[in-house]
Amino acid sequence: MTMPTTRLKTLLIVSLVLNIFLLGAIAGGTYRWVAKQKAEVLAQQRGLRFAAAELPPERQNQLREALRQTRRESLPLIVGARSGRLDVVQALAAPQFDRAALDAALARTREADVAVRARVEATVADFAGTLTPDERLKLVDALERHGPLHVGPPPKK
Repeated sequence: MTMPTTRLKTLLIVSLVLNIFLLGAIAGGTYRWVAKQKAEVLAQQRGLRFAAAELPPERQNQLREALRQTRRESLPLIVGARSGRLDVVQALAAPQFDRAALDAALARTREADVAVRARVEATVADFAGTLTPDERLKLVDALERHGPLHVGPPPKK
């Protein structure tokens, strides 16, 4: 009892078409899933390095290098801020609470953080001064979406 050759060929063709359809559906679904994951990651990224993403690559590199240089120059302040945060933790965890020591550690940390922020903001301002008006608008848009100018939704009442 063998099947006729034409019926066997028809079943093989139908099976082949069905398998190709299933492989295409799996590949398409995987592609869409990966693209969605990537878009979600990009939407969550914050910070100055992501704010330059819409600028030409040459400009992105200029901003990255300027920020790296600022970070190198600010390293003593960054270390001081970290040290201050460790002092805050120690003051809070001490068996005897010393409000004066806590206040002093908080003040040192705040001063170092503000100094670093001022340097970074000055670097971005200097960089913005080198941009064309169109590039500056792209930077502002990205800073609002990804950077320090991101406002977020209004607070609930």
